[in-house]
Amino acid sequence: MYLEDLLKEEAVIIDVRTPMEFSGGHVAGSINMPLNEILSRVDEIKAFNKPVLLCCASGNRSGQAAMALQQMGMEQVYNAGSWLTVNAVQSQIA
Repeated sequence: MYLEDLLKEEAVIIDVRTPMEFSGGHVAGSINMPLNEILSRVDEIKAFNKPVLLCCASGNRSGQAAMALQQMGMEQVYNAGSWLTVNAVQSQIA
């Protein structure tokens, strides 16, 4: 599924960067869950009951988070790459 389609479906956007990085700029409406907290917050993520887009600075940490969540049995989890890319696509469809 493409990023644009997931954003139109109102997917939850989780930014896995540090709080300091997140405070320097992030996608509107995104949630900050640093990579080191992802596994301890699986129940919270599952409770959204929506597709989940993970982003970070480059796509590396969000890729690690996506893989970890998929290994925990979550299916609708996607590595969206850089938050700047997600932000640009979101602004085009808004």
